[in-house]
Amino acid sequence: MHIKILGWSGGIGGELRTTCFLIDDDLLIDAGTGLGDLPTPRMTGIRHIFLTHSHMDHIAGLPLLADSMFGVHEEPIVIHAQEKTIKALKAHIFNWVIWPDFSELPNKDRPCIRFEPMKPGETLRIGEREIEMIPVNHTVPGVGYCLRSGNKVAAFSGDTTTNDSLWQRLNEYDRLDLLFVESAFAEDDLELSRISKHYCPSLLAKDLAKLRHRPEIWLTHFKPGEEDLIYRECQLAMPGFSLNRLSGGELFTL
Repeated sequence: MHIKILGWSGGIGGELRTTCFLIDDDLLIDAGTGLGDLPTPRMTGIRHIFLTHSHMDHIAGLPLLADSMFGVHEEPIVIHAQEKTIKALKAHIFNWVIWPDFSELPNKDRPCIRFEPMKPGETLRIGEREIEMIPVNHTVPGVGYCLRSGNKVAAFSGDTTTNDSLWQRLNEYDRLDLLFVESAFAEDDLELSRISKHYCPSLLAKDLAKLRHRPEIWLTHFKPGEEDLIYRECQLAMPGFSLNRLSGGELFTL
């Protein structure tokens, strides 16, 4: 199983791209602006997209991908997400005002994309991979995902802050090799972290203490311009963990 980081940042500017992780050649976790850096021929291989939540930085590439892939395949790209996330996308993006509803084009029987609701706790098997949706704590309904292939396990926090659900479920796995977890703000923005339901270093440190595994940890979703500061503060707050920072383009093989 290969994991390619197309986007990881909390914003844009220069080479910054928002969240989009490519699994092998056919599956995405989120569809942020990083999706746009994928060459068009490789986009044709995407068959499944798992969304963590409805915020723009995690779905910005989705409507444009649907347009670019229109007419390329007979079978639709399947969008897996919570029911409330799907309703938000159809109400505010694929609503014929902001963007055409590609779940009805070219017609409802053979659409370009198909929305498939998924509930936290459910696991889907796609090829040799199993992907489980795990509830997290964000300002809109949000989830993370745990992905197993063979005896290897990787987890993605999505956007979240202090919670028990993610850590309890990860502890139930017999192993955890890779963890991609957000830390959006620096300590000076602790109150903003609480209001916006994101982690900052101290909040993440308290939750990581709940985790019995010691995976390789890669930090994501830093506020643009404060990447170095947030990473330093995370290192100070979590000295017992193997912490790394994403910068885009990384390739992981499990």
